[in-house]
Amino acid sequence: MRGAELARLIAAQVCLHATMAGIRLAAPLLMLQQGHGAASVGVLISLFALTQVFLALPAGRYVDRHGLKRPMAMAVTAAFVGALLPLLWPAFPAMCVSALLTGGATGATVIALQRHVGRAAQGTAQLRQVFSWLAIAPAGANFFGPFAAGLLIDHAGSTAGDARAYAICFAFLATLPLACWMLVRPTREAPSAAPAVHAPGTRAWDLLREPMFRRLLFVNWMQSCSWDVHAFVLPLLGHERGLGASVIGTLLGGFAIAAALVRMLLPVLAARATERQVILTSNLVVLAVFALYPLLRDPWAMGACSVLLGFALGAVQPMVMSMLHQITPHHRQGEALGLRLMTINASSVVMPLLFGSLGALIGVAGVFWVVGAVMAVGTPAVRGLQAPEEPHG
Repeated sequence: MRGAELARLIAAQVCLHATMAGIRLAAPLLMLQQGHGAASVGVLISLFALTQVFLALPAGRYVDRHGLKRPMAMAVTAAFVGALLPLLWPAFPAMCVSALLTGGATGATVIALQRHVGRAAQGTAQLRQVFSWLAIAPAGANFFGPFAAGLLIDHAGSTAGDARAYAICFAFLATLPLACWMLVRPTREAPSAAPAVHAPGTRAWDLLREPMFRRLLFVNWMQSCSWDVHAFVLPLLGHERGLGASVIGTLLGGFAIAAALVRMLLPVLAARATERQVILTSNLVVLAVFALYPLLRDPWAMGACSVLLGFALGAVQPMVMSMLHQITPHHRQGEALGLRLMTINASSVVMPLLFGSLGALIGVAGVFWVVGAVMAVGTPAVRGLQAPEEPHG
């Protein structure tokens, strides 16, 4: 895959993902300004992930059948309409529909682009490299979208946060999906891979009958839980330690920056290490950090752990995506990506509830140790990961 084409697709994902990220900041702020409470804001925020849980599998199947451009055209249309709705009707129902549309569009875009770059890559080394570069897009979008939206809300109107400022903000966000389409449109479709003639019908859950796919999905779930527990428990742990909000925010920011930086270094590392080596090293680092983190009280030491954890967890997703493409038949890769995305998003909804219950029973520090114990028990699954030398069809 050529570098210029990959850069164009990364920019396309940044544009569409930034639309969702910007609305995820602007819509709750506008709702609060209109007098809605925290419960309404919570409902709105949850809607951004809801469509990704239920539409991931259908989107994956659609991508398998139609390739890149047709699913991307639908995602661009949904994101454009989702950004335009709050501009035309700045009310709670419109913002809920906007959350559903932009969240679903973002999930479909992830599946379509991941499948395309995986199909276009030549050899396992390039497969790791392209997924390492592609993984930078969400981090860039999660910075650019809210940053641009915040600037426009504060400075685009006659006064900060007036109706004109929000209108300009939503209008700007509506242009980003159009830019995404202009970047995707010149891309050549990867060769299609159809199932064998007279092959029996398949269901997504049939993929779970493959031992290596089950193992990879379990490993990815463990790493995702580790990411979620850090984001959920660190503020509680910091509050217990008497740290201020700015310090806790800095700790979380250090984690995010480290996760983005390691993905910029992964293309170099990918030529020298296998997926299993990277994931196993990450697993061991997370185990060590989770054992130590709850014992620390000094903000600098906690910051060092946060950065180390960001490096470890940030390196995992590109390696998981590379291995998934190697162990999954070409004509079902979109379906496999959808099943993975559905599993991770469902876990991100359920696990914080479980973390909260555990924290009430055994304390905040105990949650780190419980998740660490789960990862320790799951380490043999990481050791058992194995992919063929080249992707198969």
